[in-house]
Amino acid sequence: MAGATGPHYYQELYASPHHYDRLYLMNNNMIISDDGGKTTRNMNEKNKHGDNHAIAFKASDPNYLLVGSDGGLYESFDWAKTWKFIANLPVTQFYKVAVDDAQPYYHIYGGTQDNNTQGGPSQTDNLHGIRNSDWYVVLFGDGHQPATEPGNPDIMYAEWQQGNLVRVDKTTGEMVYIQPQPDAGEPAERFNWDAPILVSPHEPKRLYFASQRVWRSDDRGDSWTPISKDLTKNQERIELPIMGGQQSWDMPWDVLAMSNYNTITSITESPIKEGLIYVGTDDGFIQVSENGGGDWKTIEVGSLPGVPDTAFVNDIKADLHDENIVYVALDNHKFGDYKPYLLISKNKGKSWQSITKGVADKNLIWRIVQDHIDANLLFLGTEFGVYVSDNGGQLWHSMKGGMPTIAVRDLAIQKRENDLVAATFGRGFYVLDDYSYLRDVNLQNSIKSQLFAVQDANWFLPRPVLGFSEKASQGDSFYTAKNPPFGAVFNYYLDQALKTKKEQRQEAEEQLQKNNKGIRFPGWKTVEEELKEQAPEVWLTVKNEAGHVVRRVKGSAAKGFNQVAWDLRYPAMGVVDSAGGFFSDEPEGMMVAPGEFTVSLSQVVDGKISAVSQAQSFAVKPFKQGALKGSEPAEVAAFWKRLAGVQDDLTVLNQKLQNALKKTTKLEEALDRSLTGYGDLDRQLLQITQSLQSIDSQLNGNKAKQQIGEKGHVTIGSRLAAAILGTNLSTYGPTPTHKKSLAIAEDELTVVKSELDEILKLQLPAFEQALQQAG
Repeated sequence: MAGATGPHYYQELYASPHHYDRLYLMNNNMIISDDGGKTTRNMNEKNKHGDNHAIAFKASDPNYLLVGSDGGLYESFDWAKTWKFIANLPVTQFYKVAVDDAQPYYHIYGGTQDNNTQGGPSQTDNLHGIRNSDWYVVLFGDGHQPATEPGNPDIMYAEWQQGNLVRVDKTTGEMVYIQPQPDAGEPAERFNWDAPILVSPHEPKRLYFASQRVWRSDDRGDSWTPISKDLTKNQERIELPIMGGQQSWDMPWDVLAMSNYNTITSITESPIKEGLIYVGTDDGFIQVSENGGGDWKTIEVGSLPGVPDTAFVNDIKADLHDENIVYVALDNHKFGDYKPYLLISKNKGKSWQSITKGVADKNLIWRIVQDHIDANLLFLGTEFGVYVSDNGGQLWHSMKGGMPTIAVRDLAIQKRENDLVAATFGRGFYVLDDYSYLRDVNLQNSIKSQLFAVQDANWFLPRPVLGFSEKASQGDSFYTAKNPPFGAVFNYYLDQALKTKKEQRQEAEEQLQKNNKGIRFPGWKTVEEELKEQAPEVWLTVKNEAGHVVRRVKGSAAKGFNQVAWDLRYPAMGVVDSAGGFFSDEPEGMMVAPGEFTVSLSQVVDGKISAVSQAQSFAVKPFKQGALKGSEPAEVAAFWKRLAGVQDDLTVLNQKLQNALKKTTKLEEALDRSLTGYGDLDRQLLQITQSLQSIDSQLNGNKAKQQIGEKGHVTIGSRLAAAILGTNLSTYGPTPTHKKSLAIAEDELTVVKSELDEILKLQLPAFEQALQQAG
């Protein structure tokens, strides 16, 4: 078929179930034939992403098409005249990732398969989390290795395949093309499909970039100097053996949309020793320079223990803490070899040892990163997820944490936040928020139950950009990625799950069954104890600087690492009128004032409480400053606490009132059954009932008017609601109007409380005694 691209990328052919002889050929622009392939035409792809790989049909609808492309999924209900994009599938394929140090939230950048280079915030300050609209394109085309400038989040670097490098100014969105160019008379540069770029750890304006040689720029890419000769094998690719030997020129060659060969794939510079540079190639070399590129030492990867000479260098990393140490990850899957290759050198590449223990036998290693605090804490990005080691790579452990088993092509650490960011090839980005607690555990030994150090929490109110719920009114298909938990986040470890006696018995019985052993009745006493037993619980108790408890947060009792967050609020009080939780379906308490806090971990097993580990300290800090100067945070929180107290008093008073009204109904029934004639007791009960009804009207309004929506007098509840509504959506603090509303509510509540107390403590008991005397 004319116009079809190479079969290395597109080769799927589909026959229509609705029209005889209609064929669909997957292609960058899908090709359709209505006569079995004799003639062809391109399908309409306006407003749709190209590079089509799959198509599905609906048996009941000949006009329906579902197409999978490099851009995701598209539906057509009118046989390709128009297209609907499925926008809620996080299926982006990211090659590489970079993070900046923007405030208040850092941004994540990734080069995608045929979906540009994109950037977006690691979290937001709104209720909805991270939306598609929070992401932005920084460069067109296939995206590959991005880079950022430390201390200057307005500058970042992006590229499309084969080394087409640009510098992006985020203040304007403009791009400057900065790919280094050969001098007159020099051969063309060979850039890898995913050419490596490095911002020097010693000078943020200095860049290293690589083709078949290494280039250096000291002015953000405006000018370049080569600091090496060709560091590859510099072979004639077309002369290399393929399919068992060299092939004729008449073979259908197609290398246009493929990677160059004999290229540099990785660059690293030691952050300890300036000018100590390592590079890796796609054709089996590691090159080392100790003088900024003045001289280079060649290491053949085949000389490394257990590594084939055809291995591709996926990643090379200089140690962050020791100038003598360097790590290399290699890949030989193009030769049918799926072994993991990861090695360490402790003498700048002179000798090497393998460090793959714990990694699955068939698992490609794409990336290695090292913690900036703990030299022994390392992470791997592999074809089957993320691995961690806390002993310098001597033993690796698979990390799950809710991530699907997916290829992790790249990893980056955001040092300020201690976040690990993973670029997956097919499921977008994943972030492990604040992994710093991993520095405090020994993964080789039995980890004891403990509460880890707590990061300071930001004090603010999330903003309702679209509404007051996660998806607002945008429909279930509206895509949102959750923000990290709001408030103070507590991480803890339990060395064993807390189980009831019943659960322990059932597990023991299950084991007996597996071993074909009999099960005995445990006895009536045991069964009775199981029925009465309180389920085990884990509690985190938060105290303020004065040592007063401000919140108890229930945690998980599961074995292993657990996480729970405190929303920086006191426990919920009663809900009055329209007051309540604006950002949650559940009732919310008022926020605490910023300050110093502690949290302790305890467990309750069989009704017995025991501390698990020592308390941890943390601070709650104001996060934002509004355009207008309001009250001090402590004053705002004090007003909220006063509001909560009045709200609670009003709720209790209302409950007492409703109980009293119910009681008068029962007393009326009792009076009807008494052996006394109609008279004083009936008048007394009527007077008490009418007094209670009057109080009900003061608290809750005129019921007759409420039935038709007519306004009545201003109730205590509505005054309190005005103060709550006025201050619960802002940290600005109470205005004079809010203070006045609360003061009036407090004064009126004092009067009503006194009236109700007189009825409950004097009038009702006296009436009940008289009624009892009357039989």
